[in-house]
Amino acid sequence: MLREDCGVFGVYNFQPDSAACLPAGRAKSVYYGLFALQHRGQESAGIAASDGQHVSCHKNMGLVNQVFDEAALARLKGHIAIGHVRYSTTGSSVIENAQPIVIDTRYGTIALAHNGNLINAAILRQDLKDKGISFVGASDSEVIASMIATSKKEDFEEALVDTLKHCKGAYSLAIMTRDKLIAVRDPHGIRPLCIGKLDKAYVISSETCALDILGAQFVRDVANGEIVVVDKDGLRSRTWQMDEREAICVFEYVYFARPDSVLNGRNVYEARFHMGKYLAKEHPVEADMVMAVPESGVPAAMGYSAESKIPYEEGLIKNRYVGRTFIQPSQEIRDLGVRLKLNPIRDAVRGKKVVIVDDSIIRGTTSRQIVRLIREAGAREVHMRVSSPPNLNPCFYGIDTATKAELIAANLSVEGIRKYIEADSLGYLSLKNLIKSVSLPAKNLCLACLNGEYPVRIPERMQSLKLFFS
Repeated sequence: MLREDCGVFGVYNFQPDSAACLPAGRAKSVYYGLFALQHRGQESAGIAASDGQHVSCHKNMGLVNQVFDEAALARLKGHIAIGHVRYSTTGSSVIENAQPIVIDTRYGTIALAHNGNLINAAILRQDLKDKGISFVGASDSEVIASMIATSKKEDFEEALVDTLKHCKGAYSLAIMTRDKLIAVRDPHGIRPLCIGKLDKAYVISSETCALDILGAQFVRDVANGEIVVVDKDGLRSRTWQMDEREAICVFEYVYFARPDSVLNGRNVYEARFHMGKYLAKEHPVEADMVMAVPESGVPAAMGYSAESKIPYEEGLIKNRYVGRTFIQPSQEIRDLGVRLKLNPIRDAVRGKKVVIVDDSIIRGTTSRQIVRLIREAGAREVHMRVSSPPNLNPCFYGIDTATKAELIAANLSVEGIRKYIEADSLGYLSLKNLIKSVSLPAKNLCLACLNGEYPVRIPERMQSLKLFFS
């Protein structure tokens, strides 16, 4: 299973002494936004707020509704706030790596929330250490904040640009100073970031679904290589790096983004529905029912059903309360594996030829468990269909994928994978039809995990070490 590292959200209210334009105040508005982005990270959550003079912050391990209560939100005063939900890709799952990162600088206190991954973070970190800078955690987000703090530039925004020029990889940033809200996107726009508008406020968010929860109107996506600044004078923009091709991660459409979000003008649900339709055309099969691996597989399964005319039915029920736990699981719990999260509807699958639609197969272990579950529930045949091409290469830009040695498609043929997961047949969506489903030119997508063409060159040392830099 793929996991993405983070979601960011921010609000700037032009009425510092009134919460009238936002539901229940700025911090609570960010709380609602993070709640909508919870799928992007379930390990930690945090919010920082500014009243124009002072910056306050509250963050902890756990889900948004575990980290915040009314008392915690009440302490976060101000007309500007940013928030973050995290799943660790670089840096372990500990409180020291929770965000926003808050740091005192000669430009004043800044708070920074980051979605993505720097491929040169280790080099930058060592350079800062050589200059005598110490670190609390292990995230590359702290590296970015420390680079801003140690910049020789006199102006904060110039210090930010100076820092960004040294950062290689994927990053969408929400930054807050005592009087500004700033949104930044890397030169390729690998991770999503958008702008919304309320009557008296601007909102920035990793996805449009979080704008909807506040009733904010979508304005536009932050462009690749762009810095957007909101302060008392309104919204302004500058392009700090030009001429790099846009390359938004294709798996935002396949898996990561919520289906009710819109990325680069393309509705995610519609993209996934079309993936399923193309999948049915490419890999037809005689079957009695189509079912999804919930929840990201549902739109593609519905598309497969619509195209194939095979009825769509629910065959697996997801336990929505299985998430991050503070209880160390025993070996017995680990052995239960997917059974903790998914349970088959036996009467729905018994005696039937079943098509299971999932978004991807990474290591193959989860898919094999799911196939076994459906067989044990009485299915006569189990056919696996995948709404993306085989994952052949690790991601270095902020996705928790395996090393190449662990990626099953990098080591086995499709037939070999079919045998491993114990399915009666297996079919992957072609790259050509994945691109058609997204409705963006291939040159505007990052397809590195599928075709090995990385928009930001990966140092050979990182690839040869086979580490989890993703």
